[in-house]
Amino acid sequence: MLAGLGSRFLAIGAFLILTACGGGGGGGASSTTGAAAPASGASSPGTSQPKLAAATPVVDGTTLGDAFWPSGSTSSGGLGQSVSGLNCALPGNAYTYMHLSIYQNGRLLALPANIGVVKPTMSAQTGCVYPLHTDDSSGKIRMDASGGASYTLGQFFSIWGETLGTSDVAGVSGSPVTVHVNDGGTLTQYTGDLAGLVLPAHGEVTIEIGTPLTQIPTYAWTDPPPIDPKPITLAFGGVLGDAFWPNGNTSTGGTGAPVDGLTCAPNMSALYHVHAHLAIFKDGKWLALPMNVGVLSQCNYEMHTHDQTGIIHIETPTFKTFTLGQFFDIWGQPLTSTNVAGVSGTVVAYINDNGDSRRYMGDVRDIELTSLRDVTLQIGTPVSTLATYSWYEKQ
Repeated sequence: MLAGLGSRFLAIGAFLILTACGGGGGGGASSTTGAAAPASGASSPGTSQPKLAAATPVVDGTTLGDAFWPSGSTSSGGLGQSVSGLNCALPGNAYTYMHLSIYQNGRLLALPANIGVVKPTMSAQTGCVYPLHTDDSSGKIRMDASGGASYTLGQFFSIWGETLGTSDVAGVSGSPVTVHVNDGGTLTQYTGDLAGLVLPAHGEVTIEIGTPLTQIPTYAWTDPPPIDPKPITLAFGGVLGDAFWPNGNTSTGGTGAPVDGLTCAPNMSALYHVHAHLAIFKDGKWLALPMNVGVLSQCNYEMHTHDQTGIIHIETPTFKTFTLGQFFDIWGQPLTSTNVAGVSGTVVAYINDNGDSRRYMGDVRDIELTSLRDVTLQIGTPVSTLATYSWYEKQ
């Protein structure tokens, strides 16, 4: 009898000791043993949770994953109207970002470019962007940080115009839908309402539809140079940089005939009238863009320069897309990944829209010239900052 009671007390004591210890736990980056309880909607990862993979180096403009969705927002997404309390407006002057990966049965699907980006039109010549948007297919979501607001996954999907549910993500059906959040190297599984997931600055959200991942990808971003907080004042007729090329078009440039579909006419009606800026650096030396590119005695092309400030004037009676390649063709100069107007070397291109700066990885000829867009072409030695400007043109 006493022996039986002793065995029972011994078993109860062993159980209490195990309960006080909290049981076993996995190690590594996904372990939360000894950590505070996760935020609402997140569950502490245990031994069955995947681990963080080693970071993959990536730069803006790189496509991550297989093309799956068309570029831009859908017809039910953000097309200029207010969406989920977020307005479409000119780009802010400060941005942060986070990364979104969407997997279907282990296959990474590339997040499309230009979600939340509304292109210019004749009636809205500057276009607009939402505080949440994508510039490329890298999966990086730009988040306007100028007002200090926080944003949710639901807001982004509303701007995109796609579904976000427990069995359907952007039209991709499957079960289960598993979501992991990497915030500063701490991996958690999110089990709350997907629409309410707050997007972590410089964090990563991975949505897995169907077969779960055993390793969650991470990325090490090569960010563009910082933006110089001191704007350069541009004056009409001024010079920015060192004189390098002669003024006007070359002998192979525009002579009055149409170039790449752009016409030359006297006193052209400027119903569509915007300005972009081009800065060219060779081994840290700023080369002044020449004046009167596209300006002839008998006519002006729809794209031209009046001075050496780097401002490219776009003045036309009809709306169309204008590219850097068209400007160089009017100028009569080459533009490739290794040659900028006769200056040879590896060319790195940066785009800055007020504060939304990034590296451009496509064909530099395809860079669109839009209202108040700054384009920097770097040949050789990297630039330390990206310049901003106080424009003499109307903003």
